[in-house]
Amino acid sequence: MPDVIRTPDERFANLPDWDHEPTYFTTRIDGVDLRLARHELGDPDGDPIVLMHGEPTWSYLYRKVVPPLVDAGHRVILPDLVGMGRSDKVTDVGWYDWSHLMAAYDAHLQDLGMRPFTLVVHDWGGILGLPWAVAHQNMVSRLVILDTACFVPGREPAEAWYMFRNFVERTDELPIGFLVDGACVTDLTDAEKAAYEAPFHTVEAQAGAKAFPQVQPIREEFPGAWESHEANLALSDWQQPTLILWGGDDVILPSKIGKHWSERIPGIRGFEVLENAHHFLQEDRGADIGDRIAAFMADNPV
Repeated sequence: MPDVIRTPDERFANLPDWDHEPTYFTTRIDGVDLRLARHELGDPDGDPIVLMHGEPTWSYLYRKVVPPLVDAGHRVILPDLVGMGRSDKVTDVGWYDWSHLMAAYDAHLQDLGMRPFTLVVHDWGGILGLPWAVAHQNMVSRLVILDTACFVPGREPAEAWYMFRNFVERTDELPIGFLVDGACVTDLTDAEKAAYEAPFHTVEAQAGAKAFPQVQPIREEFPGAWESHEANLALSDWQQPTLILWGGDDVILPSKIGKHWSERIPGIRGFEVLENAHHFLQEDRGADIGDRIAAFMADNPV
């Protein structure tokens, strides 16, 4: 069995604009016991909304998005993907395959055990989350899509994505703060960059961050490719209210992806390309995103 390590709690002390303590649950995936983390904010009885981050970030990414949602009375849930944030880290890069990542994603959302929720997906939170959503439509009351992708046969990722993937593959110790900062219009402070580095207290803890780009389904022979493609096709029949927000400066996942979905999804209620926002648009336009999601939920009551 692969080794599993846990980031010391003191690594998360005194982070800028983030003093939220997580809750945990345990799950077993292919014989490996894991403690996964999530942060729960706002009114416990409010209309629930789940915000799923991507790679190499964690719930901290949404800290600017959360206040408008809390102010609107919602129950806000922020899971940390396996290998990220305050969730356990499997130290074997090879463990992070499509089936294990999807199983952990599903465990997070099944453990909530609640009524249908608004699902917000970004980056790998959507690469996994869109296939998950179309397979669990009864659990998703509304969908918000931020800068993410599905596999489409014959479509190549952008050159900037390949540059990122190749950099991760050849780098022994990833400069996590540098990578996040490089995909923001806003210049992160040293303290904010350190907050993104906090989950990775050792090189071994970075196994998930190193693995995600390598297992993203970009070819037909990649595990998960056809599940991702089928999800992309299924969005043409998606009826739940859907909002798409995209960073106008994102060169990793360009806004034409979101525009294409906005023209196909029957449940679309809005599509907006946000100026002065890169791939990590939550850093660049977080409060605006929170306001737009809160208004979208108010305009589309469940």
